[in-house]
Amino acid sequence: MTVQGEADVDGILRAGRVVARVRDAMLDAIEPGMTTAELDQLGAELLDGFGALSAPRVMYDFPGATCISVNEEAAHGVPGARVIQGGDLVNVDVSAEVGGYYADTGATMVVPPASTTATRLCSATRQALDRALTQARAGAPINGLGKAIETTARAHGFQVIRNLGGHGIGRSLHEEPDGIVSYFNRRDRRRLKRGQVLAIEPFLSTRSTVVEEADDGWTLVGHPANRSAQYEHTIIVTEGQPIIATLSEASA
Repeated sequence: MTVQGEADVDGILRAGRVVARVRDAMLDAIEPGMTTAELDQLGAELLDGFGALSAPRVMYDFPGATCISVNEEAAHGVPGARVIQGGDLVNVDVSAEVGGYYADTGATMVVPPASTTATRLCSATRQALDRALTQARAGAPINGLGKAIETTARAHGFQVIRNLGGHGIGRSLHEEPDGIVSYFNRRDRRRLKRGQVLAIEPFLSTRSTVVEEADDGWTLVGHPANRSAQYEHTIIVTEGQPIIATLSEASA
């Protein structure tokens, strides 16, 4: 969507605060021995307490309140009986509808003890998101976001997952523009517009550049030995730096 006034801005920011708080609470709760279903239950209870509706459930009848992806799983991981272990890379992706507005966010953490590679991967992916956001201003090319992400990934010795990316958001979970990829697509001539609401989410990996759907019909996985990280913010495009709706409370 493109915001039309303060009511739209306030609605996106309200939804963004909710998903950011749920994301951070879930990440803080992760510990070895818990299942992804238990972690998702915490997310469901928090969303309900905020009066929010799980976006993947509302939009797609997803079998969980949030998406939780572990190790070889890159995105859309279905919460279940999988037990989180020390050293695992765990991605939590939270999207919700609050008062008619949608926001989407995600982050990845390494369950201690953390390997050097996993720590570097998370750090590089956070940097990739930060650098993409510096390119997110009205009039700028959309492919500049992917260029910033891909350049950061290569500088740190990582790959990008080419068939995952960001999207428009606002009155629905997925809107135009879609295909905001994590690499430089020279054929993409689109430009960002003032007031656009976007979910920007780089996906960096150690090995795989393409992920495929698992047998559950939802989870997107790479090579069994691949590890990936994703960080995501919902933003509103301005003439200068974007308004970030999904900052942690300590950063807001």
